[in-house]
Amino acid sequence: MTTYTAESSRLTARDICVAAVLTALVFVATFVPRIPIPLGYAHLGDAVIFLSVLVVRRREAFTAACLGSVLSDVLGGFPIWAVPTFFIKLVMAWIVWRIAVDEDGRIAGRGRCLLGFLASSVWMAVAYTLFGAGLYDSLAAGLASAPGLFLEGIFNTVVALLVLPVVQRLPRF
Repeated sequence: MTTYTAESSRLTARDICVAAVLTALVFVATFVPRIPIPLGYAHLGDAVIFLSVLVVRRREAFTAACLGSVLSDVLGGFPIWAVPTFFIKLVMAWIVWRIAVDEDGRIAGRGRCLLGFLASSVWMAVAYTLFGAGLYDSLAAGLASAPGLFLEGIFNTVVALLVLPVVQRLPRF
């Protein structure tokens, strides 16, 4: 179990820079390859979120997941989704961290990574479907986005798994 001290909880310039670079990566991967689906768009940003949780500390990965995704919603013309995106992406990153990172902060095996990516993707699809249903006051509208969201989750999981061997060789910082 990790012991937290004042030293480990202090925010450094390096931490801010790492979070900023990852935020930019999440933003670009979310904003650029936008594939239209009902009520929004599919993208590759979740694969970056999955992998960032495995490479950097929790605080930097969670910050990048939330801010990069929210920036994409706001700048991409979907500002109404910014608040739910913030919380949905935070929980996604947390799910991957809980399942795919062991107690010593090391990347768990490929099977646990797969489980973390899939569980996170299911959470994302269900959460966006429910929020869409509430936002548009129509379960049918929310459900219309579900197939695209589930496919997005599967695609991001496959991409993350393909890049995982490279990430596993990186030092965790």
